[in-house]
Amino acid sequence: MESTVAVGPVVVGVDGSGASLTALDWAVDEAIRHGRPLRIVHASLWERYEGAVPAWTTDRPSGQVLAENIVGTATDRARRRAPDLAVTADVLAEDASSALLSEGQEAAVLVVGSRGRGELAGLLLGSVSLVVAARAHGPVVVVRGDRHALEARHQRILLGIGDHDVDAPAVRFAFHEAAVRDAELDVVRTWRRPVHEQVDHPLLTGEPRTYLEHRASEILDKTLDPLVREFPQVRLRRSTVEGTAHRVLADRSAAADLLVVGARRPGRLVGLELGRVAHRALHHALCPVAVIPQHHPAPSEGEQ
Repeated sequence: MESTVAVGPVVVGVDGSGASLTALDWAVDEAIRHGRPLRIVHASLWERYEGAVPAWTTDRPSGQVLAENIVGTATDRARRRAPDLAVTADVLAEDASSALLSEGQEAAVLVVGSRGRGELAGLLLGSVSLVVAARAHGPVVVVRGDRHALEARHQRILLGIGDHDVDAPAVRFAFHEAAVRDAELDVVRTWRRPVHEQVDHPLLTGEPRTYLEHRASEILDKTLDPLVREFPQVRLRRSTVEGTAHRVLADRSAAADLLVVGARRPGRLVGLELGRVAHRALHHALCPVAVIPQHHPAPSEGEQ
């Protein structure tokens, strides 16, 4: 199983928006929980559009002033929230997606808000957040949800188990998060009987529902049992539920502090690699969503 417990800082992207300040607060709390330093980053291309400051003037370009104010305000806010937390901050001369993806390479977790500055209020998810969640090398948390979830009042982590999650890093991440928070881990495996396909199995002598539930339960056991032995302190709740994964997880996220989903990554980048469940969770979950990549080597030409 790939390790998702990195040794880097908690990195949070800020842009002065309300959503990014909410993400900052969440990142501060997460850094404290895990004993990590906090790194605040803001991406700005002001030099590209305003140019360098002439040596003969003391006036600073408006873009530089704005960028420095955003970072300064965020740093002050983080230090007020956690005076003893180690905090660093930088303005990066890149576009937001590139800057965050680069910073995420060495981060324990990369934290972003659900929408950025200047994006329409009606958007369920901002474009930068979507790109970062879909392409980051390591764990990404998109912060969303109500106050109960943001302040971890539910004391519950929600984990969806998919077809490829046996030995997946998302499972370890969820167990580790539940252990650090002393929270219940609610693990869900959904199942559905195909509409146009008969269930045909030599051991199937009763209702197809019974067989499918049993198979879902076996997948849960195979996925969870190794981590149960490693994290005996985690309170575990296992559920097999009939329905579509994205709908079940969205409904159950109303009682969770964090939803953890996996995202398979190919060996080479092809578009936005999220998968349907993770994509829907980022748009519709009622709590922060952790997207944990699972990296796979790209197939050779003969295997395509």
